[in-house]
Amino acid sequence: MTVMILGLVIFLGVHSVRIVADDWRRERIAQWGEARWKALYGLASLVGLGIAIWGFGLMRLDPLVVWTPPVAMRHLVALLMIPAFILLVAAYVPRNHFKAKLGHPMILGVKVWALAHLLANGRLGDIVFFGAFLLWAVLDFRAARRRPAPAPASAPPAMSATLASLVIGVGAYAVFAFWLHRVLIGVPVMPA
Repeated sequence: MTVMILGLVIFLGVHSVRIVADDWRRERIAQWGEARWKALYGLASLVGLGIAIWGFGLMRLDPLVVWTPPVAMRHLVALLMIPAFILLVAAYVPRNHFKAKLGHPMILGVKVWALAHLLANGRLGDIVFFGAFLLWAVLDFRAARRRPAPAPASAPPAMSATLASLVIGVGAYAVFAFWLHRVLIGVPVMPA
């Protein structure tokens, strides 16, 4: 589990700079330029995520079961992941109502994803992994709400963008739930 925790510290640490050291972040961007900052941020994020995922896989080889969730929780997770995917997509689709109303749909999507997976996984490593993401998302959302609001968008939200977020989100969910989760994670969403 040490490898997974190291990866989480790197990945979530990089993503927490804006929470704990926003002034330092702005100084680095001013000093290095936005492109260099984003490149270093992205590289550190990828390294941390890769180590966390590798460690998560290692943890699964020798799990410590804390509790056994009821089978019904798998159905709840499958249901909760639909809005999680829609919120994730809404973070990248310009001018949608989700982003206009919620402000930070990706962070909310991470909250839903992490909470859902905590409900259905009772191994210590799962609790640490998903709990770390949930804690980060709660703190990041709180910090984002405290920052000055960005300038309003020049154009109002469009229903077409909102519908695109919904359709792409549900489509991405379907692909992930019915195929990619088993391929990438090794666990079917709904075992037979």
